[in-house]
Amino acid sequence: MTTLSVVIPAYNEEDGIAEIMTRVLAVEKDLPSAGVDALELLVVNDGSRDRTEEIAREIAENTSNVRVISHPINRGYGAALKTGFAAARGELIGFLDADGTYPPEYFPQLCRAALEGGELVIGSRMAGAESGMPLVRKIGNFIFANMISILGGQRITDSASGMRVFHRSILKRIYPLPDGLNLTPIMSTRAIHEKIRMVEIPIPYSERLGRSKLSVVRDGSRYVKTITWTVLSYNPVRILGGLGLLGVIVSLLVALGMVVARLNGVTSLGPWGVAALFFALVSAVSGISVFALGATFNYLVSLFYKQPIRQGLFGKPVFKEPLERHFGWMGLLAASIGFIGGIASIILGLNGWEITRLWFWQLASAMAFLVGAQLIVYWVLMRILEELSQREALTTADLAVDESMEVSRAPRPVTAGAEG
Repeated sequence: MTTLSVVIPAYNEEDGIAEIMTRVLAVEKDLPSAGVDALELLVVNDGSRDRTEEIAREIAENTSNVRVISHPINRGYGAALKTGFAAARGELIGFLDADGTYPPEYFPQLCRAALEGGELVIGSRMAGAESGMPLVRKIGNFIFANMISILGGQRITDSASGMRVFHRSILKRIYPLPDGLNLTPIMSTRAIHEKIRMVEIPIPYSERLGRSKLSVVRDGSRYVKTITWTVLSYNPVRILGGLGLLGVIVSLLVALGMVVARLNGVTSLGPWGVAALFFALVSAVSGISVFALGATFNYLVSLFYKQPIRQGLFGKPVFKEPLERHFGWMGLLAASIGFIGGIASIILGLNGWEITRLWFWQLASAMAFLVGAQLIVYWVLMRILEELSQREALTTADLAVDESMEVSRAPRPVTAGAEG
């Protein structure tokens, strides 16, 4: 018997709570056609100061499959949902807002998709169905969805939808979740990185009457911050590696301009030239550091989750082998070039060359040596972390006995006279 538990978080929703509860209960007759046998409705009153709890309990008293749970104080949208998830009895758990903006009539479609293979089914407001969402929020949702898609390597259209159905079994994989309005985008971000099968179903959306509880600036910045930190906890090199690579590219472009200028006879720099040179040096050293730090963190994440090390900045490895595996020879090459260049410039200076002809090459040699030293240090560190990440698997393999191999028995000793 498959039960759908629908959770409605409610905070000061006395004007709309009765209507949304009635609409959810009316969907029960359509659920059997989607493969769902029973419906449970849970209203989580999140410390409301109006008649929300009173109205919800009046309906619950007259309906056997409705329960009302109350927080003594307002704890937040996400906290209310998690309270409902913990109390739900169904194998499938759904949720939607109390303000009537999401259509509960689409729950049968979401349940059907969940029972046909989707582990997390999202009612997407951005997938083509009619939507009354204000333009500012459409732009914000577009940005957040694409941010998660790029950082997670999987395309989604609505990362913050507040109407979903999922299998109870995925909760352990997507927890912990925040207590605020950012629960939904973090749920999407974790689901992508946990390889949870996500399905989007287009749904219509109606903007709520009255003032929305969502602040575009405050909650938007919170979304960006929490999405970024969540991605960093799964695949740090996706963000840090990209930033580091950008810094290296900028420094290489400035260095190329400097070389061209030097070959054309320019031996002195003005204020802008000095600023560009300073920026290039900082970008190169910090870029290498940030990229290597991201790759190192990926090894630490692998140790923590006991999973294979995630590779690639854009969902798939860019090279046949991870770039950090080449840090050893790259570091030796850069350090050698820097050392040789530095010694050569010192020798030329001792033989009468003016510093105006040598300063650039001395600076470039010093930077090459420092970058090379960084790469070597990180290469050694990641090799150690890789050994640690594989230790358990290698130990298990060494201790295992291959049952396909026959165990040879020692021959019985031959006693004197036994052949006679």
